[in-house]
Amino acid sequence: MEDLVTQVRLQVLRRAIETGAVPSATEVATQLALPETAVEAAFRTLAETHVYVLEPGDPTRIRMANPFSAVPTAFAVTAGGTSYFGNCVWDALGIVSLLGGEGGVKTSCPDCGETLVLRVSEGRLVEAEGVVHFSVPARHWWDDILHT
Repeated sequence: MEDLVTQVRLQVLRRAIETGAVPSATEVATQLALPETAVEAAFRTLAETHVYVLEPGDPTRIRMANPFSAVPTAFAVTAGGTSYFGNCVWDALGIVSLLGGEGGVKTSCPDCGETLVLRVSEGRLVEAEGVVHFSVPARHWWDDILHT
């Protein structure tokens, strides 16, 4: 049987995939028939191990259930007939991949504001224009993950 942390992690992902929304600790506790305190403890463990990022100031809510963002971002994803937000372009494309490799990402150029669209078909990037730029080296992403 799965341990509690794994159960919570998978339930969060299931709900995000099904609904496009990342559930709160209260919602997960209800869905899994668990005490909310147990789910909050699992959220803390998942955050401490860099699996999820909790909402600053509210440990009952997840900000990032990688690759899903619980808040609107500049990376709008459509895949499998549902809309999502990715934390960054990397995560946005990860959502499309996770959901079968068919979909798109809409964002804007941070320099000029022009709309950019990335389309994925059969697991391949088939329409894209622009350059992906990571302004923070990967070794420093977790220094301030919300900024990165």
